[in-house]
Amino acid sequence: MILLASAVLEAVWATALGLSDGFSRPLPTLVFAVTATLSMVGLGLAVKRIPLGTAYAIWVGIGAALTVVWAMATGVEPASPLKLLFIAGIVGCAAGLKLLPAKEPAQSAVQPASPAEIPHV
Repeated sequence: MILLASAVLEAVWATALGLSDGFSRPLPTLVFAVTATLSMVGLGLAVKRIPLGTAYAIWVGIGAALTVVWAMATGVEPASPLKLLFIAGIVGCAAGLKLLPAKEPAQSAVQPASPAEIPHV
């Protein structure tokens, strides 16, 4: 849930960044700073339980999809069936990563030798 909330905040800060006009407008700049900070904190908390690559892909994917959907809903960006299909693909891929089973990291290819395996000269 923290990761999803952080992804929503990512969409908010991305939108506020666009509205800040190069950080020249105070309110959107403040919204950007606060939501970007909270979004990063949430991502940091999420990676305690979710592998970093998976968490980051979900965070970026959901955040990007919400940003585009918001831009289309507000008329900033034109909507099209193909855009909606690609957004659904982004969300589907992000959800798919989370649904994969967690696996232990692979063992290093170089294992230390046991004392019995060390040749005696």
